Amino acid sequence: MPQPLLDVQNLWVTYPQPESNQQLINAIENVSFQLAAGEKIGFVGESGCGKSTLGKAIMRLLPEGSRIEGKILFEGQSIPEMNPDVLRRYRGEVVGLVFQDPMTRLDPLMTIGNHCLETLQAHEPNLTKQQAKQRALNTLAAVKIPEERWNQYPHEFSGGMRQRVAIALALLLNPKLMIADEPTTSLDVRVSAEILQELTRLCAERQMGLLLISHDLATIATYCDRIVVMNKGRKEEEGTVEQIFGNPQAQYTQTLLKAALHVQANDRDIQLTSAALAKQIPILTVDRLQKYYTIETSLLQRLFTKERTKITKAVDNIQLELYQGEIFGLVGESGCGKSTLSRTILQLIPATCGTVTFCGEELTHLSPAAIRAKRRDMQMIFQDPSASLNPMMTVGESIADPLQIHEINATPAATRAQVLAMLERVGLTPAETYFDRYPNQLSGGQQQRVGIARALITKPKLVICDEPVSMLDATIQAEVLELMLELKREDNLTYLFITHDLWLARFLCDRIAVMNQGQIVEMGETQAIFSNPQHPYTQELLAAAPLLRKQA
Repeated sequence: MPQPLLDVQNLWVTYPQPESNQQLINAIENVSFQLAAGEKIGFVGESGCGKSTLGKAIMRLLPEGSRIEGKILFEGQSIPEMNPDVLRRYRGEVVGLVFQDPMTRLDPLMTIGNHCLETLQAHEPNLTKQQAKQRALNTLAAVKIPEERWNQYPHEFSGGMRQRVAIALALLLNPKLMIADEPTTSLDVRVSAEILQELTRLCAERQMGLLLISHDLATIATYCDRIVVMNKGRKEEEGTVEQIFGNPQAQYTQTLLKAALHVQANDRDIQLTSAALAKQIPILTVDRLQKYYTIETSLLQRLFTKERTKITKAVDNIQLELYQGEIFGLVGESGCGKSTLSRTILQLIPATCGTVTFCGEELTHLSPAAIRAKRRDMQMIFQDPSASLNPMMTVGESIADPLQIHEINATPAATRAQVLAMLERVGLTPAETYFDRYPNQLSGGQQQRVGIARALITKPKLVICDEPVSMLDATIQAEVLELMLELKREDNLTYLFITHDLWLARFLCDRIAVMNQGQIVEMGETQAIFSNPQHPYTQELLAAAPLLRKQA
């Protein structure tokens, strides 16, 4: 029997307890598995189950004070026993790592091009600068990053585009093993499919192993050979895709599968049809809205085209209407303009031209003070709950903050009562125990519930949801979605729901608009869009979206 590429035997990982130096927290408990060259294995489980810790242990990136017991062997060599020089070559040249948050890999003070050149120069110093740049450009092209963005900085990229750069950096050195920790969470389905297809192709061509960590069961089922289900640091079960999804043995696996299938089901009763909405006065009207950015061209482009600047049409002539009580979905690939459109609607960034009318009042020419007052009725739920919460503020302070910003007069006692009531509404009970906690003391799902509570505390008429559940695992995602639907029914809320998850949009939305390159290319009732898509781009998105099916 050939030697496995990666061999993990009876692995225990223990973290130091935050309050002391005692080793008391078991993050991984007695986990064993093997990965052969060219094989693709997927790790699934809820946040906190140990998936990411496992990937960090294989790369020797655990926090200081962590303790490892058991064996981690790469091609027979013990990873924990590698000296610093061997470990440096091992990271990058032998094993590539893609994190969930691309900014953990990207330096905000370096251009994308310099990131690539620095990586190649550190590991392959014999390459000329021109050779290094050409290899970098080829790799960036593989993940759909055009050459003209070479001199741009990470803050000039969308979240999905930054993740493409991080994946390109991991692929630059042609590693033997790729550890991908939620690598496509923030990417649209088409680019996600292209990248995962590229990774699986490399696995076959180069006999590269792939360890894919994800909460997306459909992605794991589509691209992996075997699956390991993790729960509270332990391995619940392991098997082929057919075994795990066709006949799951562990109760925990059955619960995960049920939650994922529920979201991808098409059984929610959609009440608001286009005919019914047409009889209403829209709560929000966007008319010929544009947001253009000017980008400096590269020296090469200036020499050959004489152009010093290039116009990027992030939002280009958008027209849409939202109605009271509607869930309106906005889907499209990363960088297509979805988030820019939402921020322009909220007047967080100024429009180039066009108008936004909310509750009968045109917003684009209002004073900053008037806009600030209007935002009481227009709130936002962000994609990353941990990034949107101030780590220095308690849960109670974060939720109460909008009341102070909008000068909603109330005594401290009345404010506290409102916050406690909102905590109860979003399912953080008993509310008193969560009021004085900090964000780092909450799980991802709990943090997002705080984000929802903060958005709803001012009793808004419109809530813009920018990928609000994309970073949550299947069971927590289902809970948060049901919560959002319940709150919508109770308060007749209107949601503008931005997502790259097409099945999520089908589950939740009454109508859908599909965006591509700053424009809406198709819009209509959800059922019509999915059953009979008219635009080629919509057809491509639907064809690329992984669908989880119960195995026979």
